[in-house]
Amino acid sequence: MSYDYPLIHTRLEHGVLTATIDNPPINLMTLQLFGQLSALTEEAAADDEVRVLVLDSANPDFFIAHFDVEAILGFPTDGEAARGEELGGFHVMCERVRTMPKPSLVKIAGRVGGGGSEFSASCDMRFGVLGRTVVNQMEVALGILPGGTGTQRLPRLLGRGRALEVILGSDDLDAATAERWGYLNRAFADEAAMNAFVDRLALRIAGFPKEAVALAKAAVLDAEPSFHDGPIEEAYRFQQTVRTEGAQRNMRLALESGAQSPEGEKQMGELCQRLAEAGLAGGVQ
Repeated sequence: MSYDYPLIHTRLEHGVLTATIDNPPINLMTLQLFGQLSALTEEAAADDEVRVLVLDSANPDFFIAHFDVEAILGFPTDGEAARGEELGGFHVMCERVRTMPKPSLVKIAGRVGGGGSEFSASCDMRFGVLGRTVVNQMEVALGILPGGTGTQRLPRLLGRGRALEVILGSDDLDAATAERWGYLNRAFADEAAMNAFVDRLALRIAGFPKEAVALAKAAVLDAEPSFHDGPIEEAYRFQQTVRTEGAQRNMRLALESGAQSPEGEKQMGELCQRLAEAGLAGGVQ
């Protein structure tokens, strides 16, 4: 396999494929990064030499900020929203890492949000750093909803009430809380400790018989209900939100307020609070 991706650096050693996302300045999930990440996960899933996939970031402040709001604003909104019959591209990528016969581990040293969080939640294990890792699902503040499986993953990871707090509140979730609630497997004192643990775990799993690893993961997946119908409904409802005046207004307002800039992204929780205040001041419809 070639693993030739401009925005993702790869290293394959002893069965562990490490994929380092590098899309400055904030690892925004642009259409280009999405395409490369989708291709990489498909390639890794089919590669017999890969026993474990580890994803991390070249930017210590951001794993993946979120999906590109400018791109969402460019989504077609002519006509009524339509309910599909099959999973769409982003959902397919997320289901691939969840169901492929090898584990996927994510190192989240900094912030992760929106579609980046949804992708992370689809992977098998997530690890973070106390005082640095921050999770934010900001979509509702922008007038949309987590349309990349977030409404389906988070209730299963966190429980219904906590998932609704994260989704509807659009506020920052710190590493200690994310670990306690089940979003993170573990939160470490520093990045070096996280790297040491995850690297050791990945190498340990890679040394076990691959058939046992694949079948054990498949057996765990058997305990979960199907993801097919839920994401299809999620995609339909996402299409509905994108067509609303509130979504178009708040996405543009967020960009004008600093979203997708490094400093603005580091204050995403506060930015979403300002969107809430603007909505209240203007008379929420």
